[in-house]
Amino acid sequence: MNSPRPINFRTLDLNLLRVFDVVMSERSLTRAASVLALTQPAVSNALRRLRDTLGDPLLQRQGQGLAPTPRALALWPVVREALQQLELTLTPGEFHPALAHSSFVLAMADATAAELIPGLSDILEKEAPAVALRVLPLTTRDPRNMLAQESVDLAIGYFPAVLADLTAKAQAGEPIGFDHLRLFQGEYVCVMRRDHPLAQSPLTLAAYCAARHLLVSFSGRPFGFVDEALGALGHQRQIVLTVNQFATAGRVVAQSNLLTVLPRHFLRVTGMAESLHVQELPFDVPKIHIDMLWRRHTRDASAHLWLRQAVLRASRGAWAQALSGPA
Repeated sequence: MNSPRPINFRTLDLNLLRVFDVVMSERSLTRAASVLALTQPAVSNALRRLRDTLGDPLLQRQGQGLAPTPRALALWPVVREALQQLELTLTPGEFHPALAHSSFVLAMADATAAELIPGLSDILEKEAPAVALRVLPLTTRDPRNMLAQESVDLAIGYFPAVLADLTAKAQAGEPIGFDHLRLFQGEYVCVMRRDHPLAQSPLTLAAYCAARHLLVSFSGRPFGFVDEALGALGHQRQIVLTVNQFATAGRVVAQSNLLTVLPRHFLRVTGMAESLHVQELPFDVPKIHIDMLWRRHTRDASAHLWLRQAVLRASRGAWAQALSGPA
């Protein structure tokens, strides 16, 4: 694989990064031109110059839209964070976290909260001591109604169907009222008590399906993505208990013969791994992509911008700690 081309940052036109950010968000040169108040040829020219500078195509035509390359996907969160931080710093008369008495409402599952809230709390204490946060349980895989009704400011979680729908609408040229940003990636593992009979050897698909299972379901529906993956293989499992919190699931399986599926990062940040046995799932399941989702137009844009920046910083701090800590 080719290494990224060395770049002379002093000669880089930073306006190209603004164009890149909007094109990545819109996945359309036409819509990006409208957002930027530029002509489509001007946007195309800016994107071409950035491609030449970076030595990467960045976005390629796919159907009616544009598909980003791996380099573009890796670059975009860094560019977006830098641009948003500049906007937050340079906009006069706007939100000042140190003086603010605002309150924000976030919706997320307990596994996500365990990862993000310690770092976010630290940011608030140091930078915004009078700002209050309220965290609500996430009870749906599609929180757009909650955001549209302004009952929450941010929803943070695993929203594959929502992101697929937003991408499809963008490619079809339909208006999109929501933005999203990926925070981190993880994976699911099978969890059981340490002295469980299945803890003594590698877990097979037959043994997994024959066991009794506990399902974590935010909505209470007794069927999840694990069952979809098993169904695609022509298998099914016996779900005998359904709960709506990962923490509850961990405590139950630690004292029973049930198996459950939990995010690996949740076991690490809560310390539950010490009392549980972890096995790799004997079949493929999707990676967890934890995304931040919000309404594109908010009543207090600068305050929401600061909030998103704080959440992004908390997620990066947690992820850096995970990479430097024990496996």
